[in-house]
Amino acid sequence: MGGTASCFHCGTAIAGTTGHELQIDGTPVALCSSSCLEIATRIRDKGLTGFYRFRTGASTPASEDAASGRWASYDREALQKEFVSSHGDGSREAQLLLQGVRCAACSWLIERAMAAVPGVLEIAVDPLTTRTRLRWDPHITRLGDLLRQVAALGYDPLPYTEDEAGRAAILERRAALPRLIVAGLGMSETMGYAIALYAGALHDADPGIHQFLRLISLLVATPVVFYAGAPFFSGAVRGLRLGRPGMDVPVALAIAAAYIASVWNTFRGSGEVYFDSAVMFVFFLSCARFLEMSGRHRALSLTGALARHLPRVATRLRNGRPEIVGVVELVPGDLVLVPPGQSIPVDGRLESASASVDESLLTGESRPVRKAAGQPVVAGSINLLGAATVRVERVGTSTMLAQISRLMAVAREERPRLVEVTDRVAVWFVSGVLLLAAATGAAWWLLDPSRAFDIVLAVLVVTCPCALALATPAAFTVGMSALARRGVLLRRAGALEILSRITDMVFDKTGTLTEHSAGIHRIETFTGQDPGQLLELAALLESRSEHPLARAFPAPATAVPVTDVVAVPGKGIEGCVDGQRLRIGTQAFVLGAAGDGEAAEGAEPAAQSVYLGSNSQLMARFEIAERVRSEAPAVLAALADAGIALAIASGDQAGPVRAAADRLGIARWHARLSPADKLALVRSLQQDGRRVGMVGDGINDSPVLAGADVSIAIGTGTSLAQHAADCILMGPGLGALPAAVAHSRRTMHIVRQNLWWAVGYNLVAVPLAITGLLAPWLAALGMSASSLLVTFNALRLGRMPQAAASAPGVVPGTSEVRT
Repeated sequence: MGGTASCFHCGTAIAGTTGHELQIDGTPVALCSSSCLEIATRIRDKGLTGFYRFRTGASTPASEDAASGRWASYDREALQKEFVSSHGDGSREAQLLLQGVRCAACSWLIERAMAAVPGVLEIAVDPLTTRTRLRWDPHITRLGDLLRQVAALGYDPLPYTEDEAGRAAILERRAALPRLIVAGLGMSETMGYAIALYAGALHDADPGIHQFLRLISLLVATPVVFYAGAPFFSGAVRGLRLGRPGMDVPVALAIAAAYIASVWNTFRGSGEVYFDSAVMFVFFLSCARFLEMSGRHRALSLTGALARHLPRVATRLRNGRPEIVGVVELVPGDLVLVPPGQSIPVDGRLESASASVDESLLTGESRPVRKAAGQPVVAGSINLLGAATVRVERVGTSTMLAQISRLMAVAREERPRLVEVTDRVAVWFVSGVLLLAAATGAAWWLLDPSRAFDIVLAVLVVTCPCALALATPAAFTVGMSALARRGVLLRRAGALEILSRITDMVFDKTGTLTEHSAGIHRIETFTGQDPGQLLELAALLESRSEHPLARAFPAPATAVPVTDVVAVPGKGIEGCVDGQRLRIGTQAFVLGAAGDGEAAEGAEPAAQSVYLGSNSQLMARFEIAERVRSEAPAVLAALADAGIALAIASGDQAGPVRAAADRLGIARWHARLSPADKLALVRSLQQDGRRVGMVGDGINDSPVLAGADVSIAIGTGTSLAQHAADCILMGPGLGALPAAVAHSRRTMHIVRQNLWWAVGYNLVAVPLAITGLLAPWLAALGMSASSLLVTFNALRLGRMPQAAASAPGVVPGTSEVRT
C-alpha cells in the first residue's frame, strides 16, 4: 500500500497516507478522499469492478484521460444545461448526436458495447437520425468518461442541440462531399483507361501501352480506394474488432479484393485487373451513402422542428429595465418581455393583462388562443398581438417543449416488433453473405476458375443488407415525426403499428366527446340553504379535482382551506371545507350507498348532474350544461368511414350518455361504468379478437388506457391519463385523431413496400450474381439503388396529404346538446 502513488479511482497523486483504503477484487487499494472512497465502494457493491479493468490501465484511469482532453468539458454543469436532464432517481440523461452511424448494425454495436460500461443505465441509438439517448449514474461515472468510451468505438459523440446538430450535419456533408468528388473523378478516368485496355486487348496493342494503362489505372484508383473508400474500411475494421461484422464487411472485402488482385496482376504483368470495378464500387456506394446522409439530415430536421422555434436570447426585465440575455441564463422567477411576433422562450405565467398566442407548434391547432393574466404559457408558442411579460417557471430541458422532444426521442428509440425482426434478420444476413460468397467462389473455382473472382465480387456487393436494415426504422422515424408536426405525439413507436390495425375505438364521454364551457345550468337545493353558498362550497371542493366536470364550476370566490381531500375515481371527491366534511360526485357516492342510488334508467333526465352532500344527506344537485365538442361529429364520421367500430364507455348516468350517443350517431354506449368496468369492456372486445383503441382524458380512464391495445389521451386531460397513454393529442380536441389513424396506415403501407422491395431485390439479384449473370459494377449499382429506394420511399411520409393533414376540428358551426 505504501508504494501507491495515485488514487486508485481518480488517479490524483497521493502524498503520504490518506487513511482511505478499500478491497477491490481481493486487492487493497488506496483512495485519495472520502468522496472517491464512497464512489469506489458503490462500484464494488454493485458488482461493477470491471469498470477498473475496462479503463486503459489502473495508473491511467478513464476519468483522468477524459480530464486531459476535450471530453472533460462536458462534465461542467453549465455546458450540460442544454442537453442533459435529471431523473428523480438521481440518474441523468443526455441527448447526443453520433457521427459515423450508418445502419442498424452500428446502433446495435454501440448499444451492446456501452451497456457493459459500469454506470450506464440505458443507451438507445436511432439508426436513421443517429440521435442517441444516454442515461447514466453520476455517482459511478462521469459523462466525459462515457463520451470517451463512445469515441473509442469509432463514433464521434456530440451534444444534441439544434445548433450542434446543424453544425454536425454541415461538417459531415463537407467531409463526405470531397470523397464523393474524388470517387467520381477517379471512376470517370479509370473507366476511360479500362475501355482502352479492353479495346487494346481486342486489337493486339503494344504490351508496353497495355502496361502503361494498367499503371495509370493503379495511380488513379489508389486515392479513390484509400481516401474515398476509407469509411467502408474503418466501418469493417470496427465491426470485426468488436466481434460484430456489419454491413461494411462484405463491401470492404469486395473493394480490397478487387484492388489487391489488380495490383498483383499489374506488377506481375499478366492476368485481369479490376481497378474499374473497385472504383465503381466506391463511387456507387459513396453516392448511396451521400444521398442516405442527406435523407437522414432531412429526417433529423423533421424531428428537431420543435426545438428550432425556441429563441436563443431573451429580454429580461430587471427593475423595469430590459436587458438581452441568453435563455440559458434565465432562472425561475425572472420576468421576461416577449415582443409581438416572437416565440416565448420559457414556460411561465402571463403577467400582462392579456395576450393572444399561437400554440400550433405544440397542439397543431391553428387558431390563436386568448390568455389572461395568471394563465400558463409554454415555450415555443408565439406571442401574436402586443408585447407580453411572462414570469419564468421552467427553462431549457424542463420546459414542456423539451419534455415533448424527449418523449419523441424515447418513442423513436423503441424498437417496434417489425423493426426487431428485420434487425435480427439483417444481423445474421452479413454472416450468411460471407458464407454464400465463399461457397460460390469454391463452386466456380471447380467450374470455371477464370470467372470465380468476378462472381465472388458481385455476390459480396449485391447482397449487402442495407436496404433490409433501413426498410422499417426509416419509415417509423419519419412517420412519427410527421405526426408530431400535426400535434399527435406518440409515446412509443409500437403504437404506430397497432394504431394502423385497430378495429374498435372506445371513447370516454365527459371531457373527451363533450365539454362543459357553458358551466352550471341549474342548481336544485334540498336543505333550504342559499344556492350561491352551496355553489361556493362545491367550487372549493372541485378546485382540488382534475376531473373534466370540475372545469364546469367557477373558481372559488373565497380562500377557505380545503383539507383531507380524497378522490375516488369514477365516483367523486370528498374533503373538509372550513371544518365541514363534504362529498361531491354521484348521488350514490354522496349518500354513501354501497349500490347505485340513482333513479331508474328510464326515468333519468338527459342532464349531467353532480350532487353535493354531508353526513350522507343531499344538500344540492348541480345540473351541468354539457355540449358535444364541435369537431366530434366530423371526427367520428371519418373514423366510421375508415371501418372502425365506435363505442362510448362512460361513468356518467345513462341519460346524458344516451343523449350524447344519439347526437353523435353511436349505437353502442355504456353508462355508469367504474374504471374496472371500462377495463372489463375492453378486455371482452379483445377476447373476441378485436384490436381496441381507447380515447380518454381523466384519472378514471388511466386503467383502461393502460389495458387497451393502443390508448389515446387528450392534450387537455390529466397528467395521469397522459402518462398511461401511448398517444397524446396535443390540441384541445379530437381533430387530429382521423389524421393519426390515416397516417399510421400509410406508414405501415410504406413499411410493407420497403420490405417487399428489399426481399424481392435479394431474391432476384442474388441468383443472378451467383450464376454469373450480374457484373460486379452492376451489382454495386443495384445495391446502392436498393438502399436509396427504401430511404426516399420512407421520406415520402414527411409530406402528409392535405386530406390527412387538415384537422377535422376546423368545421364550421357547432353541435350542441343540452344534457
